[in-house]
Amino acid sequence: MQKLAGGIRAAVEKYEMIAEGDRIAVGVSGGKDSVALLAGLCELRRYFPHHFDLVAISLDPCYNNKETNFKKLQSFCEENHVEYVIRRTELARVIFEIRQEKNPCSLCSRMRRGALDDLAREHGCNKVALGHHMDDAAETFLMNLFRGGRIGCFSPVTYLSRKDLTVIRPLILMREREVAAAVTRLALPVVKSRCPVDGNTQRERTKLLMERLDTEYDGVCEKIVGAMIRSGISGW
Repeated sequence: MQKLAGGIRAAVEKYEMIAEGDRIAVGVSGGKDSVALLAGLCELRRYFPHHFDLVAISLDPCYNNKETNFKKLQSFCEENHVEYVIRRTELARVIFEIRQEKNPCSLCSRMRRGALDDLAREHGCNKVALGHHMDDAAETFLMNLFRGGRIGCFSPVTYLSRKDLTVIRPLILMREREVAAAVTRLALPVVKSRCPVDGNTQRERTKLLMERLDTEYDGVCEKIVGAMIRSGISGW
């Protein structure tokens, strides 16, 4: 747990993500990244010099019109004295049945983020923590370059003036393999996604490309993120 919290602390301190009195909404889908983020922030909260509160929020898309079982996550939050909010939604029905989106990930992401931000404000939070790690950053950079023809990525810290919320990404200096290892080692309560396109997305294809590139250019993920940091791209 110390290694996970240490990786989070490195990003938090580098980008000044957490201040005294913050109330942080942690978006917890149930996937390994978001669960690791929640666990790491719980540990960090024990000794970080600034006091902060956590609210874990899960948005259930209700795939196949069925509610997701978050009981293990709920128990984890109770054990760690974290307020836990579950909001059942019709995201899956809107995207797959009504809109019948051929490329659903973009719309789903926007709708989930909007709902998460609204819930965060509803529960008195001034910040939202998302579970993006270093691999996500490198993949996003490539996706923006190859698909949109632009240089850019999400930022470690983003202020949303329209909603008066600050989005932070405390896992961004950690590799995905480090996060996955922590989840396995700590036996964290991951909830498997029932999304019908899980594993068959543009991001998954970019992830496979990154793996191929890494066989030729060792450490390509760190090199991409290092280049963004040195160039100051997107606030890195």
